[in-house]
Parts: sequence; structure tokens; C-alpha cells
Amino acid sequence: MTIPSDDPARYRIGVIGAGRVGAVLAAAMRAAGHEVVAASGGSAGSRTRLETLLPGLAPLPPEQVARAADLLLLTVPDDVLAGLVETLADAHALRPGQVVVHTSGRHGTGVLAPAAEVGAIAVALHPAMTFTGTDVDLARLPSTVLGLTAGPRGRAIGERLAADLGARAVHVPEDQRARYHAALAHGANHLVTLVGEAMDLLRSTGSTDPAAVLRPLLHAALDNVLTYGDAALTGPVVRGDVRTVAAHLAALEDADPTTRDAYRAMAAATARRAERDERLTADQHAALDDLLGGDRAST
Repeated sequence: MTIPSDDPARYRIGVIGAGRVGAVLAAAMRAAGHEVVAASGGSAGSRTRLETLLPGLAPLPPEQVARAADLLLLTVPDDVLAGLVETLADAHALRPGQVVVHTSGRHGTGVLAPAAEVGAIAVALHPAMTFTGTDVDLARLPSTVLGLTAGPRGRAIGERLAADLGARAVHVPEDQRARYHAALAHGANHLVTLVGEAMDLLRSTGSTDPAAVLRPLLHAALDNVLTYGDAALTGPVVRGDVRTVAAHLAALEDADPTTRDAYRAMAAATARRAERDERLTADQHAALDDLLGGDRAST
């Protein structure tokens, strides 16, 4: 006997895509009292995650997972999500009253239209968190925000699932999902790239432990910007130190070209924000723009 989708009882959960996100979320839902009954995942990494985080589950084909679940969790890459939903609907693996949840940041509920057409309840529930695919992630979920897009029934279900995880759901309008996801990717994914480039530059100066050099600085900068916004900006660009910025560009001449381009782009963005915050004059901003827009820097 299956549990009705809007019943306050616990769900029988199936997860398609036992990647870093799916295995962790399913394990957290199991810990919250839901029953994880089936999972799919064909890679060696997926099988390892199932063995580690969801012991007792052997991988099954996606259609079998869908048929076994009251709540179907789709944790596959964005670009294959639409095709997966269509395939499951065409195989009659979805049914009325079933809850179908995806964790894509980019997509809202529109991508779940084939599921909604057969009477399933469509929910987009994206965790604003980076995942390792290990039990380390389980401790991070209670402080996580989940971007929720759904109709009234789905919204109530999404909010309850977030509460079960100890997290908090924040509503994201359907037409703002891509912008919401862009904000997260720009802030987190690009931060990793930026810090990685900074570590590479420090290694090139002879630093044997660039992480130790950067850690206190980056922790302070992140805490400050999350608390104070643009008031946390410091450094030569905000001070209008054009010659220092020029020296930086000259020093980066033999660095990876992408690093020099990234420095230019971020310095220009910083200058715009600093002028908007009235910490740079228009003349200082113009001088920085001339420098950052040129083909080569001079000291």
C-alpha cells in the first residue's frame, strides 16, 4: 500500500541519480524517518555512494525506481533532466498523486510537465550547497537553504521536506530560476576557480603552503562581505591605487592568460562597485578603466 502524496506520514523514496547530491539527500531523508526503497546509478562512484550512504540498496533501472516510490527524487545533471522525465512518463512509470522532486538549480517545475500531465505533484527543490558526496555533507544540511519552486500542494511538501532535513526552504519564482542559479554558481563555483588561481600564483612565488597564507584572509573577507556587503571591499582598486594595479598586471604577464584576464575582469567589477559605493571618484574609476581596458599594462 502506498502513502498518499500529501499525507503527513513518511514517504517511500526513490532516487534516480546516486551522485553527490542524490545519495546524500536520500541518506538524510532516511535519517529523518522516510523509507528509501530504491535507487539508480550506474557509475562506480554511484555504487560506492550507495554502499556507503544507503547500505542495503542495490542499483535498479530508473523505471523500476520510479514505480517503487511515493516520492521520486531526480538528482541528475540539468541537461538530461527533461529527457529523463519524458522517458519515465512514456514508460508509464509515473502516476497520479506521486511527488516528483528535482534538485536542479536552473530548472523550475516546467521541466516536470510530463509528470504533472499524468497527475504527479511537481516540486523543484535545490540545495544551495556544494556537495562532496560523503557523510561530511550530512552535517551541513541543517544550515542549508533550499530554493523551492512549486504550486500550492508542492510548496507545502517542499517546505516539509526542508524541515525534515533541518534546512529552510526559500521560494524562487519559476521565471527567476536561471538567475537564482547563476547567482549561486557565480558566488560559489567561480570562488573556487578564483581561489585556485590565487593559490597557483602563490606557489609560483615559492610559497610551499598557499592555503595557509590565504585561509585567514579569505575567511575574513567572506565573513565581512556577507555581513557588510560592499563596505567590506579593501585593496588597491578601492583605494584608487592605479600604479599598484598596473604593477599587478605587469607581474601577471607570464602567468596563465586566463588568470590575468580574470584579474582584469574582477578589478573592473570591483572599481564599478567602489564608485557606486562612493569610495572611488569618477576620475579614479576612469583611470582604472583605461588601465584595465588596455592590451598591456605599464608601470
